[in-house]
Amino acid sequence: MRDDTLAELVRDRGAALLKHATLLAGTRRGAEDLVQDALVKVFAARRGRVRDLDSLEGYVRRTITTLFLDSYRRHRRWVKVRHMLADPATEPPDEDVARAVDVTAALRRLTPRERACVVLRYYADLSVPQIAEELGLAQGTVKRYLSDAAHTLAAALGAPAPAPPPVAAPPPAGGLERTREDIA
Repeated sequence: MRDDTLAELVRDRGAALLKHATLLAGTRRGAEDLVQDALVKVFAARRGRVRDLDSLEGYVRRTITTLFLDSYRRHRRWVKVRHMLADPATEPPDEDVARAVDVTAALRRLTPRERACVVLRYYADLSVPQIAEELGLAQGTVKRYLSDAAHTLAAALGAPAPAPPPVAAPPPAGGLERTREDIA
């Protein structure tokens, strides 16, 4: 049963899961690792409790996002202590700096939370409340991440920054209040 469900999920939704993970990880290799790790975690944890393919895909997508955020946190901790163990002269130069600015490179400039919000909003087509629930954040926090990400992406891609939402026009001079001159 589990092997059939796994095969069906990978056959029917594997490409979509890989695209989701690629947008998060930034590389196909990293995305393949995320998808594989997520499938192992979900199928090991759900032993025989797999009911329908749609909910299972949701579990896998959530696990992909969680694994991505966890790996970023581990990487950040490693960066703080790496200098104690590794010789910086032996590390290869960062090739991403020399690349042309494109969407993948621009997504890499985002923080993991911003990237997760952008991917869930524009790739997975989730609403702000759904993203907030998915990531365990407040809706206002999700909106802030999306706004910050839009400005960062616009700057990286050379596009004009998104315009802020229009502010309500002030009431006309005098407004609805009547003055003494109006009464007389």
